[in-house]
Amino acid sequence: MTDSSGTDSFGTEFGRFLRLLGHDSKLQALVRACITADEVAVIAQQCGFAVTGDQLLLCSGRHEHGVTITRVDHPGEYPGRYY
Repeated sequence: MTDSSGTDSFGTEFGRFLRLLGHDSKLQALVRACITADEVAVIAQQCGFAVTGDQLLLCSGRHEHGVTITRVDHPGEYPGRYY
């Protein structure tokens, strides 16, 4: 999703990471193996993107650059914390 200036609605770094993730099958496999959003954020940071686990959680259900962000509910979490 982009606004009228062409900027990613997720934020520049986050959108760039999603773009890379949408085209890199090895990176996709690493991300799919993650259990937490913070683990995904660490992978993004290792690739040079300033992405946080909170950003990922807040964008659950969104789809961009061929990537769908899905938050997995874990037992014991506070319901509705990130949506």
